[in-house]
Amino acid sequence: MNYNFYATVSRMKYIARWALMRNTREENLSEHSLEVSMIAHALCIIGNERYNKQLDADYAALVGIYHDASEIITGDMPTPIKYYNRSINEAFKSIEDEANRKLLEQLPEDIRKHYQKYFFKPADREYEWRLVKAADKISALIKCLEEEKTGNREFVVAKSSTEKTVAKLGKELPEVKDFINECLDAFSKTLDELG
Repeated sequence: MNYNFYATVSRMKYIARWALMRNTREENLSEHSLEVSMIAHALCIIGNERYNKQLDADYAALVGIYHDASEIITGDMPTPIKYYNRSINEAFKSIEDEANRKLLEQLPEDIRKHYQKYFFKPADREYEWRLVKAADKISALIKCLEEEKTGNREFVVAKSSTEKTVAKLGKELPEVKDFINECLDAFSKTLDELG
């Protein structure tokens, strides 16, 4: 029997993000997921090294890779619509869960159990999932900064609201505060300035 999971997930590269906004450079779901994965991994390492936590950075990185995989089936729902009200948000969460179940069904049964924890949050991994969500917001803020750097004003409001969300997360999660204070400004630099 053939299983379609990996071929389906590889289609993340065809899902455009920020579809309702004019982008100077389109971002696809694969690129976004890689960035979220790297940031979530970094946040866990910061938590372990600086705050004596016992976080699984590799696990968080894998959750980051798959955190939006359901969008292969659902498409990318614009944030203002997704969070317009509680009923829409709850309905969309239910749709995302069903899409994730459909994706997992594309794996052989003996392998599926190893992926379940990346698509559905286990009770003992709450903090890693919070950091992945924070990494998702940081990635959105980075996109806004990149668009702003090119002179694209389309992302002004998105940047403002995302900065507020990330600042709030920084008050709750010390790892986020550290990453923002120490790493975020570098995303506005030119290649020569990074060297």
